[in-house]
Amino acid sequence: MLNENIKNLRKSKGLSQEELAIKLNVVRQTVSKWENGLSVPDSSMLISLADELDTSVSELLGEPITEPATDDLKTISEKLEAINLQLAKRSIARVKMVRWLLISLCVLITVIFIVLIAINGSYLNWNYNNPELAVAGTIMHGFEFVFVRLAPIVFLASVIGIVITYRKK
Repeated sequence: MLNENIKNLRKSKGLSQEELAIKLNVVRQTVSKWENGLSVPDSSMLISLADELDTSVSELLGEPITEPATDDLKTISEKLEAINLQLAKRSIARVKMVRWLLISLCVLITVIFIVLIAINGSYLNWNYNNPELAVAGTIMHGFEFVFVRLAPIVFLASVIGIVITYRKK
């Protein structure tokens, strides 16, 4: 909701991301991240942002206030904490997904190596006078040639990626 409010208010003021970023002394990418929900402004930046967009912080967060409240900062900090918690959960989910993709890639490479060892180049004994076998054998030989040279590098990079995703922050 915060990201949509920032984008809508910025557009209603006729400001580009670049213009708003200059007014707030941040880079355009920061405004873009706010609008895409990839990050949230801290409390002091939220106040500056509300001032630049001629709105209240409460309205920016999606809760218009009908009467002034005394616990504005507490409410703001609770909302920001909830948003930061959601972002942290998304980040953890992405790391887990990347980790499982890397593990799957390692398993796939291992299985392909086992299959290549099991066939032991038997396609090399095929009758290459038959055009269909010649094409299939050439394709298999080409695949094996490239795979045996590139797979160890990809496997090592995947293992390093897995180790990095398990690091504690």
